[in-house]
Amino acid sequence: MNSKEQKLEAFSKLLDIMDDLREKCPWDKKQDLQSLRHLTLEEVYELSDALLEENLTEIKKELGDVLLHLVFYAKIGSEKKSFDIADVINSLNEKLIFRHPHIYGNVEVKDEEEVKQNWEKLKLKEGNKSILAGVPKSLPPIIKAYRIQEKVKGIGFEFASAEDAWKKVDEELAEFHAETNPEKKEQELGDVFFSLINYARISGLNADSALERTNLKFIKRFQTLEKLALEKNLNLAEMPLEEMDILWEEAKKTV
Repeated sequence: MNSKEQKLEAFSKLLDIMDDLREKCPWDKKQDLQSLRHLTLEEVYELSDALLEENLTEIKKELGDVLLHLVFYAKIGSEKKSFDIADVINSLNEKLIFRHPHIYGNVEVKDEEEVKQNWEKLKLKEGNKSILAGVPKSLPPIIKAYRIQEKVKGIGFEFASAEDAWKKVDEELAEFHAETNPEKKEQELGDVFFSLINYARISGLNADSALERTNLKFIKRFQTLEKLALEKNLNLAEMPLEEMDILWEEAKKTV
């Protein structure tokens, strides 16, 4: 692994390259906060894919792409005379020190749970008016539900056990099945999803990762099904569901 000096040298070189690109490259010169935003989201999702696969080579590559965007935003901030990368890092350092009084102060904690609870309380001291103020509006719904639940847990708003959380799932399912109004039924469906995510979280499961792995598994199996149909000269669009199910079961044996 690289020494601290080598790491600092590499970061310094990245800053120099960013300066060069911003000055000399027509594409880089043209970018602004809004034009980069959707590209940043794409890079973060690519990193997410690599993390799910635990592909360390791809994780390294995608981390570099995300880091480039962070340096890019800081460069634009410096051009606007608002902030530069040192301000970003110094602000982060101050926040980390303030939110870890059990490391940099005299606070004692017994476990990870107390650390989380102190974290949320300290955020309120920083000026946040709500525990939920830090949940980004643009988070994907499943991740947003998870983060909401994690944050309110920090002040004790939590089911006592996974079993109690599952009772809420049963309750929401009953309300969903009993509702006949389409608009209200959709609202009840949202409650079912939220309670399922809550149950999964309390049980130590990540609903977003679980669903994404199922998505990937379904894609692989369906593409195998398509390949089997092609090998048998079958047209999926013309096949009854019963026949497709036979191919599906065959695909499941290989994927």
